[in-house]
Amino acid sequence: MRDGIEPFRIEVPEAVLEDLRERLTRTRFPDQLDGAGWTYGTELSYLRELVDYWRTQYDWRPHEALLNGFPHFETGIDGRRVRFLHVRSPHADAFPLVLTHGWPGSIFEFYKILGPLTDPTQHGGSVRDAFHVVCPAIPGYGFSEPPRAPGWDVRQMAEVNATLMARLGYTRYGAQGGDWGAIISTQNALVDREHCVGIHLNMVVAFPPTDGSDPMAGLDDVEKAALGDLAHFQKEETGYQQIQGTKPQTLGYGLNDSPAGLAAWIVEKFRTWSDCDGDVETRFTKDELLTNVMIYWVTQSITSSTRLYYETMRSGRFGPADERVETPTGCALFPKELYRAPRAWAERAFNVQHWTRMPRGGHFAALEEPALLTEDVRAFFRTVRG
Repeated sequence: MRDGIEPFRIEVPEAVLEDLRERLTRTRFPDQLDGAGWTYGTELSYLRELVDYWRTQYDWRPHEALLNGFPHFETGIDGRRVRFLHVRSPHADAFPLVLTHGWPGSIFEFYKILGPLTDPTQHGGSVRDAFHVVCPAIPGYGFSEPPRAPGWDVRQMAEVNATLMARLGYTRYGAQGGDWGAIISTQNALVDREHCVGIHLNMVVAFPPTDGSDPMAGLDDVEKAALGDLAHFQKEETGYQQIQGTKPQTLGYGLNDSPAGLAAWIVEKFRTWSDCDGDVETRFTKDELLTNVMIYWVTQSITSSTRLYYETMRSGRFGPADERVETPTGCALFPKELYRAPRAWAERAFNVQHWTRMPRGGHFAALEEPALLTEDVRAFFRTVRG
């Protein structure tokens, strides 16, 4: 397994796209209860509309070209090929930053913020805000090869990030992410304390105190409302976690075989987890939704991506880190995020140095609110750049 850094280019064979069109044409849709809407899951009429658009109007090639417009590379780490974007800033003193996506996202989530982060003077920022950005596809996601042995949880994914940053020559860097990216960035701060000097999270996961003190003490109305939202999410919206965390292989047969099924599984999360008031296309275009789905489809990575739930649930690292993170931490709380821990809880788990309540936005912050996320990342890392 070569450990050098080599160029990589996304080139999906035309035969894969032809097969996809044929499968979409043959989609066998289920029935739906009258008036059910999205209550039971992805709504039938919307999925029919999306599949028809996918089959007749969506074109992968321009989106492939958009992704290839960023510099892609690959390297061998722990026996697998890891593919990643490495977008260097034109400003020599830029600060290295590793961006990690989550599920059901991909490196495509970050396409709106790569320019503003790496070349801020062309996007309303200052040269002091420049970053060299490294954006890996998590092993088993998108274009990176999947692990072949059990046990690859978020700690090992963080070790991949640390190895990658060292191999690129970055001895001092920051980490940022939401969803799995937030949990992996947290682990980055633990496994690479000497080099990872700051983390920024747009999903803050922290648990109530275990010392017998009142977990609600000092919480304001916004924090109490966030805990109410979390309770609803845990009751009504975590079935996917249980399935992916217990039987990912069984799930994978259907999702890897049916593009309509894959889209239904993923797009429902984009609707439910975003700040869209029930209309997913107020936050994402059909092309954006389908490009993200396409990355899972053309790489056949949906099954390997869901195994991260299985491995991490069994390692006990699904929630906050098992030790306090002393690395300076910035937190951006978007109002429709799934987990929005109270600050008092977060401060028990992290060395919180920056805390922002956002006016709008949800789980997919880089796609939903790229300007808000970019500015908050800039603001926090000004304090740790050195």
